[in-house]
Amino acid sequence: MLNIYKTVDRTLLQLDDFQDGCWIDLTNPTDEELNKVHKELNVDMDFLKAPLDDEETSRLEIEDNQTFILVDIPMVEKEDSSYVYSTFPLGIILYKKYIITICLKENSIVEQFVEGKVKSFYTFKKTRFVLQILYRMAARYLIYLKQINKISNSIEKQLHKSMKNKELIQLLDLEKSLVYFSTSLKANDIVMEKILKSESVKLYPEDEDLLEDVLIENKQAIEMASIYSNILSGMMDAFASVISNNLNIVMKVLTSITIVMSIPTMIASFYGMNVGLPLQNSPYAFLMILGGSIALSAIVVIILVRKNMF
Repeated sequence: MLNIYKTVDRTLLQLDDFQDGCWIDLTNPTDEELNKVHKELNVDMDFLKAPLDDEETSRLEIEDNQTFILVDIPMVEKEDSSYVYSTFPLGIILYKKYIITICLKENSIVEQFVEGKVKSFYTFKKTRFVLQILYRMAARYLIYLKQINKISNSIEKQLHKSMKNKELIQLLDLEKSLVYFSTSLKANDIVMEKILKSESVKLYPEDEDLLEDVLIENKQAIEMASIYSNILSGMMDAFASVISNNLNIVMKVLTSITIVMSIPTMIASFYGMNVGLPLQNSPYAFLMILGGSIALSAIVVIILVRKNMF
């Protein structure tokens, strides 16, 4: 999908053709749309296709007066009854008076600009636009990290009484998401450092506060991802032992019940033999044997209770 936007009198308008100072947004574009941008604007095709590969790593490249910035943005998708967190590449190309964004999937970061939720956003202020994208990206990481932490706390409460692997598998998915987040955030941080040192992205004095906020948000996200990952890893090890211990407790109770239930069965088995036994001719033999079995079982129960077997 190819969309062209331009800020006119502080209003974001959608255009049909390329104009100076416009923003070109490519979301899961077709080959025709890529060829159109490539031919009409003479943009490097490798730069246009790189963000469409979800295995591409974050980087900064400058070639033929074209500045290509590739960063990983966070995404969340719902699968069955749970949410899966992952990252996808977002490409930003600065060329002449155009700014181009390319992503394989629709994402909330670009949507915020399209829906007018970002203050002081102008398509012709390319440097500020890039910093605003990076800031929104870091803020989105923080939001998702807090969500992951809440989900892990909820699963933790369930694990206290659980003997199933479902909760552990959910924690494993969260831990995998945190690994993706941590790796992507560190790679993005390197790209941001290169942007600071690069002369291709001109930094203006009025953007210094925004740049500082971007760096702070990204550093905070890196620290949070690292902390949550360590906590989650330790939690998984601990609760794997908890689940095993819960299972052992259940097995101990079942074993105790089996022992108690086996006493009447054993006595009844003795009197089912075709041999002479005490009380076999007594009219009260059944009641006496039943009473003795119950008494003996009660004694065993008392002993097991004192041994904390129940």
